[in-house]
Amino acid sequence: MRANRGIPCDLEGEGKCLKKGQSAFQRKGDIMVQVWKDKRLVQMISMIHEATVVNTGWKDRKTNMEIKKPYAVVQYNKFMKGIDRADQYLSFYSVLRKTVKWLKQVVLYLLNCALFNTFFVYRTQNTNKKVKYKNFLHEVGRSWVSEVQNISESSSDDLQLPEKQTTPSGAKQDQPGRLW
Repeated sequence: MRANRGIPCDLEGEGKCLKKGQSAFQRKGDIMVQVWKDKRLVQMISMIHEATVVNTGWKDRKTNMEIKKPYAVVQYNKFMKGIDRADQYLSFYSVLRKTVKWLKQVVLYLLNCALFNTFFVYRTQNTNKKVKYKNFLHEVGRSWVSEVQNISESSSDDLQLPEKQTTPSGAKQDQPGRLW
């Protein structure tokens, strides 16, 4: 849940008092709002989950105690695919750069998405090869650079560029009646 949406006042104050692993919830009809304290405060809205806390089957390394999470978080993590995974990959090796021109940002984002989609298709088609996203991006970059070099070499051999025409530059003189 985004921070600017707000949560019920009862949970907002209670969320600050929670210790790690604790949760609180409030329900109105089918809608349940739950807050859970982990490393930071996690806020959830659900219409299909209960406010139960379940064991994850994992143990904490430091305390050796069972890790417990709300059922909504366990279900979210279990079925997290698609958009969240793509956003995660895109954030690792982003091609976005800071620029004033918004159109350039959009084009770079779409290029980034296209590269990730290509990687995903490549990885699903080639199941025998374990390719990492970073290595895939390097290979794509190398192939683009080699293609550009091949094109520039062949175009310089095949095409004769016209000579640049220059105009004589001399001191410009005002016409005598221009200012009258």
